[in-house]
Amino acid sequence: MKAGTSPAALDENRRRIPRLTTKESGAGFHVPWHSVHRTARPPAGRWLKLFLPTIVASVSLVLAAEAAWIPAKAELAQWLIERSWTQCRRGPDCPPPWPWADTRPVAVLEVPSRDERLVVLAGNSGRNLAFGPTLSEESYGGSDLVISGHRDTHFRFLQRLRTGERLVITTAERRREFEVVQSDIVDSRLGGLAIDPGADRVSLVTCYPFDEPLAGGPLRYVVTALPVRQPTS
Repeated sequence: MKAGTSPAALDENRRRIPRLTTKESGAGFHVPWHSVHRTARPPAGRWLKLFLPTIVASVSLVLAAEAAWIPAKAELAQWLIERSWTQCRRGPDCPPPWPWADTRPVAVLEVPSRDERLVVLAGNSGRNLAFGPTLSEESYGGSDLVISGHRDTHFRFLQRLRTGERLVITTAERRREFEVVQSDIVDSRLGGLAIDPGADRVSLVTCYPFDEPLAGGPLRYVVTALPVRQPTS
């Protein structure tokens, strides 16, 4: 004990020193909680400010990649469809555009006056319509052809098509030319288009009106074209 230090002062200093006590359950020391120094944590708002730019950048990158993938996927699908059509024309096999596809190219629709060329797929389903116009199953093997397409993509040009304009339909067997004779607006609730096995015509069908924001309405826009008769000599 240093000279000049009173017993009372020593007792007070001892009380200020954290005591280390042995745990009853085994070796080690127990430090009283009141003597542990706690490191201050940054407030929750600070963490948000630190990581928010990273989160925003990551989400933006994902959205940009998805936006770029959609047109790239569409371009790839069209290339595969064109390749399949080339193989179908050569025959005898007509493979699907991709292994899991439930459709195949059956024709090419051209509108020279509108600079339109579209590969027509077999099977009038919503899945197939996403990749191009489709030929109704009831038209297979016949001459009364019903071809459907989306009004806001492949068949958007129908609203500008006029009487007298020409269509060209090319199949694996032959190439034929048709002329537009009329356009009609029909209500699908009153029945579908009747397929006449004895008729020789092409019907192009899409939803109507063209500028309707919501798809799936009952009205259909139907363009009818008849074969161009070749002059006889």
